Amino acid sequence: MLLVLFKKFLGKRQSHSSEASDSQPPEQLVIRIQQGDLRLRNQFITDYQPYVAKVTSRFCKRYIDPARDDEFSIALGAFNEAVNQFSQEAGRSFLGFAEQVIRRRLIDYVRKEQRFAHQTPYSTFEVEDDEDNIVNPVEIHQAIEHYEKQKGMEERRGEIIDLNRCLSDFGIQFADLVDASPKHDDSRQALFAIGRLLSGNSDLMRTMLTKRMLPIKELLDLVEVSRKTLERNRKFIIAVALIYNGPYPYLRDYLHIKDETQLI
Repeated sequence: MLLVLFKKFLGKRQSHSSEASDSQPPEQLVIRIQQGDLRLRNQFITDYQPYVAKVTSRFCKRYIDPARDDEFSIALGAFNEAVNQFSQEAGRSFLGFAEQVIRRRLIDYVRKEQRFAHQTPYSTFEVEDDEDNIVNPVEIHQAIEHYEKQKGMEERRGEIIDLNRCLSDFGIQFADLVDASPKHDDSRQALFAIGRLLSGNSDLMRTMLTKRMLPIKELLDLVEVSRKTLERNRKFIIAVALIYNGPYPYLRDYLHIKDETQLI
């Protein structure tokens, strides 16, 4: 969930959301989330990560590092699942229900890992290298995968920080994009197309980057949308154009931008 990652780097700007979350019991917040408050969902999950880590550590009977242990990822997914499934009519607290879902998913995970370990012990893959040292290609492969995963996280973080710096020149922050993003996929894909069209036009991009504003007048000659649509989605279009125009492969992949997108 990349939005959670965004908020980790922009935590100070989101502090008011945390305060709002603290003023209401989790059961009420979950109801609001189930009614479609995406921003609150991400803030809620972020706020309760320490709780999830505590429940996971208690289940595993050892300290769980959220940045390294797979069990935490399993538990966090289960917590999100609990948000979706919780019902006040059952007469239980949300946190009690969430812990039950987390423990159930962790049990499934442990059983799956135990079956795999029983069927294929790591020692099966041990071989000797050219210097007669015992090595395990599976462990080496896993170490490489872990390194690549960590490297990818660092690169994503770098992209987020750099893009946020570029957006600040336009008076935009990542937190603003949550509300600026269209709710319907068709509208969102159409704006992606406009952003890409803008990024591919060197004159328009030069105008945008120089004047720090969306060249609405010029865009109206190229797209079949109203001035009101461009003005209302100014922040989103600028962000997409910057992502297309800059070195942001991870963010482009996250947006799931479709190559066949057509303008509205």
